Amino acid sequence: MIAFLRDIVAARGLSGQEEACVRRVAREMEAVGFDEVRIDPLGNVLGRIGNGPRVFAFDAHLDTVDVGDLTQWDCDPFTGKVEDGKVFGRGSVDQKAGMAGMVYAGKIMKEMGLLEGCQVWMTGTVMEEDCDGLCWHYILNEKHLQPELVVSTEPTNLRINRGQRGRMEIRVRVKGRSCHGSMPHLGDNAIYKIAPAIVAIEKLNDRLKDDAFLGKGTCTISWIGCKTPSLCAVPAEAEFHIDRRLTVGETRESALAEVEAAMKDAGVEAEVFTLTYREKAWTGLEYPMDKYYPTWVLAESHPALQAAQRAFTDTAGRPAEIARWNFSTNGVAIMGLHGVSCLGFGPGREEVAHTANEYVPIADVVAACAFYAALPGELLAG
Repeated sequence: MIAFLRDIVAARGLSGQEEACVRRVAREMEAVGFDEVRIDPLGNVLGRIGNGPRVFAFDAHLDTVDVGDLTQWDCDPFTGKVEDGKVFGRGSVDQKAGMAGMVYAGKIMKEMGLLEGCQVWMTGTVMEEDCDGLCWHYILNEKHLQPELVVSTEPTNLRINRGQRGRMEIRVRVKGRSCHGSMPHLGDNAIYKIAPAIVAIEKLNDRLKDDAFLGKGTCTISWIGCKTPSLCAVPAEAEFHIDRRLTVGETRESALAEVEAAMKDAGVEAEVFTLTYREKAWTGLEYPMDKYYPTWVLAESHPALQAAQRAFTDTAGRPAEIARWNFSTNGVAIMGLHGVSCLGFGPGREEVAHTANEYVPIADVVAACAFYAALPGELLAG
């Protein structure tokens, strides 16, 4: 299992460039005895064990962010270095360790006869880092799978996560009128016009909803730009990007309405809209998706959460901790958009994701694998 993890860490792949890793995962699934392995038109690898009527799925995305400044790394990010009980490398914790644990949990399930009454799908998905949930929006929308539960194996520090804040990407655009920079009074500077809007967004953040479990909704301006004929001209257009995090009760419609109201109160005439993701997968398929990723929370009383707690206690010998993610996951599409029940359990800590010297503890991968293997039986029992 750890040799396989090291191999897929070495199979580098940004969003849209995951082919080598996808094919390596497919080969491993076949080698350990999966009943069916296929790659869908978007480039996700789907592996099945079992033939029963109830359908469960485990998910890990295979794309990673870039390595950043290599001088900050103490090792090659793509060798899967093993040291002090950890595997180091880009994507080790986010989140190829989850993939390795899943595949070998599937092997255990099949060899131990734990699949009576169900089929379990292991999905190695693509493009999550660029567009959270696009892969599962495609899988569910195109009916490649219809599971009753999906377990995300993003890092949870071996806690059971039952939700996350959603997010959306909002653009605010203001029009002006260009002229030569030596005669600015003849134009209408879009940057000056947008300045009150920036202050209005800062103030809006303080008024957003809070939730006892997921935390507060937030908004922050993460980019500002303008269109101008030259650096010797008054800009004709200015815009900024809002990173909006959504808590319970906040929707695309409510978030856009709040920004529009803030613009009106600031006296700014602006266009406010959600961005759309339009990039090709490694297969060449383009599957556009609005950059709205809804909040989701699995109820504490949900039978799947109860089953997960039993599976954890059975394999770890202690009660499970219930928590949430701070970052975003494919759950935004699985449960947020499509209403399919979702929970999370994965090796490693989410705060290590995207860092130099990213790593995952080997003991966590082993523990996660045991949990994954035990969960279907508890779901069937319960």
